[in-house]
Amino acid sequence: MTVADVLLLALGALAVGSGALVVTSSHLVRSGLYLVVSLGAIAGLYLVLGAELVAWVQILVYVGAVVVLLLFAVMLTRAPIGPSADLDRPALPAALIGGGAGLGLAALFADAFRWVRYAAPEPGTAERVGEQIFGAWVLPFEVISILLLSALVGAIVLSRPDIGARVDTPAGEPEVPA
Repeated sequence: MTVADVLLLALGALAVGSGALVVTSSHLVRSGLYLVVSLGAIAGLYLVLGAELVAWVQILVYVGAVVVLLLFAVMLTRAPIGPSADLDRPALPAALIGGGAGLGLAALFADAFRWVRYAAPEPGTAERVGEQIFGAWVLPFEVISILLLSALVGAIVLSRPDIGARVDTPAGEPEVPA
């Protein structure tokens, strides 16, 4: 067993453990922070595998943008930050759905990596990744950026009750929105 194998096992266990804490925690902010740990561990897995570009994209996009957006949305909408009994749900449906999804992914993984010899694929470079993202995948990339921006604007609007409120005016004067 090599050092890379030990690191892969440790980071994988950390990612799975913190991912389980994300969905089982009744404390919303802690759940978001466990998500940061899980996504960071996945970035570490990419680093061990030698995919530095994908690791930095993982950190910048997911940890830096999505999780920060999630935490700001929670804090700006004045959602309950402490433990909430509202977050507790029956575990059986989630376990069945998660188990089914896990079995489906395992079957897909086993089918994709059968013991058949294939020609070695050409290694990925930053240029090839850039061509794919800004060539074939430019529309989904832009749609996701607009979706994230609209979610942030929506969180700000929801957190400000004074936006759109009417100012009380004396009788006879026209109402002016604030």
